[in-house]
Amino acid sequence: MEHITSTPTAKAPSERFTGDVYLNMIEAPTEPARLAAALVRFTPGARTNWHSHANGQTLYITDGIGLVGTRDGNVVRVSAGQIVKCPAGEEHWHGATDTTLMAHIAMVVGDAGGDATTWLEPVTDEQYATAVSTSN
Repeated sequence: MEHITSTPTAKAPSERFTGDVYLNMIEAPTEPARLAAALVRFTPGARTNWHSHANGQTLYITDGIGLVGTRDGNVVRVSAGQIVKCPAGEEHWHGATDTTLMAHIAMVVGDAGGDATTWLEPVTDEQYATAVSTSN
């Protein structure tokens, strides 16, 4: 057994996120296991870039209210205790609402090369504003 009492908090890289986002790694993919998991905290208005995962992604919302959107314009409003599963290869983004922070545990199963995430362009302010105004 390994008892880890704390993990360092790192600011998420601006080339993959808009706004202030903070990460605490829970598990990094190391052979033979391929699970990557992190606690990710988004300040109001902060969000990921568009991205996809070769083997999908599961988000467990731990705090606040957030949004998860897909390329087809589908946006869901999420809150603590809810789970969102993004299928393999689906381009999506996630983040906080414009007024409330959101935190989630992000889980992905990687491949031999790492976490198997493909990072794309930022979600525009217009795309984000539309998501905020149309989500329930």
